[in-house]
Amino acid sequence: MANWNDPQPTRTGFGGSPSIDGAIAGRDGYVVDQGLRRYMLSIYNYMASGVLLSGVVALLFRGVAEQMMLTGNPLMFVIMLAPLAFVLFMSFGVNRMSTGTLQAMFWGFAIAMGLSLSTIFTIYTGASIAATFFAAAAAFAGLSLVGYTTKKNLSAWGSFLYMGVIGLIVAMVINMFLKSPSFHYAISFIGVLIFAGLTAYDTQRLKEQYYHVQGTEFFGKAVVLGALTLYLDFINMFQFLLSFMGQRD
Repeated sequence: MANWNDPQPTRTGFGGSPSIDGAIAGRDGYVVDQGLRRYMLSIYNYMASGVLLSGVVALLFRGVAEQMMLTGNPLMFVIMLAPLAFVLFMSFGVNRMSTGTLQAMFWGFAIAMGLSLSTIFTIYTGASIAATFFAAAAAFAGLSLVGYTTKKNLSAWGSFLYMGVIGLIVAMVINMFLKSPSFHYAISFIGVLIFAGLTAYDTQRLKEQYYHVQGTEFFGKAVVLGALTLYLDFINMFQFLLSFMGQRD
């Protein structure tokens, strides 16, 4: 785990009231806080735009997805795995990419995820998908706000939550063979909790990361990767929540 401790201990935090002797430090602190707000807003804007793009693509492609599923077209498996390929390529190739290339990869990922998500329209009603989406969006906003404003250090959550993600993947693979409805609902319930925790944890981590990337060449890349991280937290929480709230056609 990286050390995200603030390297600027003299910085005035939100709502600080610097003394006259510390007026310069106070002004510097205000500039840093403004930069942090712009940094986080850039991440949220990228993330929200990516989700919107995925949603539009999913809606446009749903008819084709339904036809491909009915005919058992093997291309459907490629479409479903494409988002994972984008995530791996962006994560491991970030140091070799320019910021512009990474941005293009993010939009490509959003399109690929939209194509993959189009299959949910063949399973659930549009009304239940919309209701679940807004419920997930409200939960995400609240949890991200908690991660941004809390004074509690959430770094200890990281290892536990990522181990939980690995456990979820293993459980989902096992249930592909068991096909147990009760096991499926248990996985979905745990998945909602894990990605709820990751939303708060990742928001705090990205906030602290700002002080390490500001003024560096990595700043633009950090924004894109931060948006990708929060996008994955949201979309996974939405998909697991859909198992409970979604009404089948």
